[in-house]
Amino acid sequence: EVPHAWLRGFLQVQSAATLPATTCSIAPIDLYNLLFALRTRRSKKAPRALRFELVPGAPPRLVLEPWEQVLECHGGAYTGSAPAVVRTFGRQRLAALARLLPHAKSVHVQLMGPGLPVFWVIDLGVATLTLGLTGWTESGWSSAAAFDALMPRDVPDGLAEKLRQRLRQDGPLPFDVLTKDAGAPKDQVRAALQLECLRGRVLFDVARGTYRPRELMPTPVDEAALRYGNEREARAHRLLGDGGPGSGEVKLTQVHDLVGEGTRIQGEVVDREAVRSFFPSFTMDLEGRVKDAGCGCPHFRRSGLREGPCEHMLALRLAYARRRAEEEALRQTPEGRKLIRAETRAYVRRDPATGLEQVYRVSLDGKVVALTWGPRLGDSRHQRLWFDTDTEARTAYFSRLEKLTADGYIDAASTLV
Repeated sequence: EVPHAWLRGFLQVQSAATLPATTCSIAPIDLYNLLFALRTRRSKKAPRALRFELVPGAPPRLVLEPWEQVLECHGGAYTGSAPAVVRTFGRQRLAALARLLPHAKSVHVQLMGPGLPVFWVIDLGVATLTLGLTGWTESGWSSAAAFDALMPRDVPDGLAEKLRQRLRQDGPLPFDVLTKDAGAPKDQVRAALQLECLRGRVLFDVARGTYRPRELMPTPVDEAALRYGNEREARAHRLLGDGGPGSGEVKLTQVHDLVGEGTRIQGEVVDREAVRSFFPSFTMDLEGRVKDAGCGCPHFRRSGLREGPCEHMLALRLAYARRRAEEEALRQTPEGRKLIRAETRAYVRRDPATGLEQVYRVSLDGKVVALTWGPRLGDSRHQRLWFDTDTEARTAYFSRLEKLTADGYIDAASTLV
């Protein structure tokens, strides 16, 4: 019998494959160069990410942290509409692809976003292999919590069943065809398909971009048993007010960006079952791992993080992930931008002549705009600008971001979710 933890992880990764992705192509020799570099060098300190630098019309560029080793790719130009920088983790597990290299015709990479799985599609001619790397382990609860925050929560009644019946009759089908015939908005259709993938009833073929019916188990999957990894995770969702007895309230009291280190998060969790408030806090480093954690609850005072995080830390991490997702949605419209009072964005640009990367970080905090710029592996310069009102500071902040974009910088702020 397959453990619930394995089944839950498999279904989560399958569901994540349905999210919008950034796709790029590299040549088999590029993958060989990457594996060779990873085999000959070992990182003893963080960060240890594999960074993709994507510029429309130019071949993808791979960067190995922390050495900032740049690998130019030869698999064709990136065809996306906007430049992007995506950090991925779990790069050592790519060694599993080494024996396939002599047979590989092409390599495609689907980047879902920070904290989400990365899918490597290897075209072998007579067959295609898809490898999904989550970027976290069982102990990497912080990244997994951010992933859970993106899972579907509100799906119209009957829509998931309608889509599954359509796939049974005419599948496999791509997302656009399913959306056209569903009579529902795209976001609801995507959420319904995600839900069916989580239930093990629908399979998304990453290589072909189509959905097909697939019953993973002979009997329907027990959603209640698979929804949460453990009881503390279930209590964390209840503390967020996701329904059920014991609903609480979670407040982010302070989110402080630590340049070159990560993000310090502090909050207040109102636990109505315990009839008191707790004040969890932790620092999330550049790889999404947690350190310097603290909470006043009995679980943390007894065992710290040895037995996993307490429900209050999980609730705070989920609240932070949801707020980041809401802020990204807000900043897409002028009306939404007016609601943003605190934010930090990082922009990068690589000099084609020297190959050195410049990092420009802009922070908005009420009436203050803070600037930090300089080479990634060198000393940085700092400047703080004070304004009379929040509106003036916000206008100056977004004007600075627009100027950086016009100067050829790439928005790389979403390194953590």
